[in-house]
Amino acid sequence: MAVGDVVLGTNQYGKAEVRLVRVTRDTPVHEIEDLTVTTQLRGDFAACHTAGDNAHVVATDTQKNTVYAFARQHGVGSPERFLLRLARHFVDGFEQVTGGRFVADVHAWDRIAVDGQAHDHAFVRTGRETRRTVVHVDRDDVHVLSGFTGATVLKSTGSEFWGFPRDAYTTLPETKDRVLATSVTAWWRWADPDVDFEARYPVVRDLLLATFAQVHSLALQHTIYEMGRAVLESCADVAEVRLSCPNKHHLLVDLEPFGLDNPNEVFHAADRPYGLIEAALHREGDAPVPHVWASVPGFV
Repeated sequence: MAVGDVVLGTNQYGKAEVRLVRVTRDTPVHEIEDLTVTTQLRGDFAACHTAGDNAHVVATDTQKNTVYAFARQHGVGSPERFLLRLARHFVDGFEQVTGGRFVADVHAWDRIAVDGQAHDHAFVRTGRETRRTVVHVDRDDVHVLSGFTGATVLKSTGSEFWGFPRDAYTTLPETKDRVLATSVTAWWRWADPDVDFEARYPVVRDLLLATFAQVHSLALQHTIYEMGRAVLESCADVAEVRLSCPNKHHLLVDLEPFGLDNPNEVFHAADRPYGLIEAALHREGDAPVPHVWASVPGFV
């Protein structure tokens, strides 16, 4: 049987996980910005793959250097705005580059307190979630995704789980009062890339977490739907929301062998296996953009 010609399909390349720390020292009170940046370019790079011709290849080392140079020349500010600036540089500056995917994780630092006062130039890494950004560019078609991962949250009551099917393999008891805990990964797509990201990001983030706290949960599925709905109903500048939440099970410990009761006070925090709940929400009549979400790390 004859073998057909091999055709190069979708491809992209770039510099992954560029570690960038920028210290702003315009005043005696320094500011620190800590990011991990990935750049990936798409365009006319077929000759490099098929013939080893590098004439159109913007070296990944050049991409890395551009990240550092732009941090010095323009500052960082919001990760969304920083990535948009990088994207426009590569797409507008190189004819063979038609688009790309640009990702940033933001690592938060708090000031160390000395005698009750925040120190001017000493910091400690926080245990908070990691802020994330993806900018997806195809020429003039620009989509900006914002979000966070690793936001570990827990509510000690206000959660139920009952009424599910039972068969020969079901052992889970029904409950009207349980601990609900998860590690939230949240993404949202801005309806327009011209947004004040630094002002709007905390609004969406805080609304998601406040809804987790306030909703009386009948299932983790119920909770994450209400979280996404709260954002879409309150934030006209958000077009889509996606959530991925593992159920961090807290199992009531049987203390009867020791002659003790356990009125929902002592739990075993199980790390695995765990339920993994994911959902995508958008407004009726406002179609999602699946090709953008396909490039988001860490979400199916």
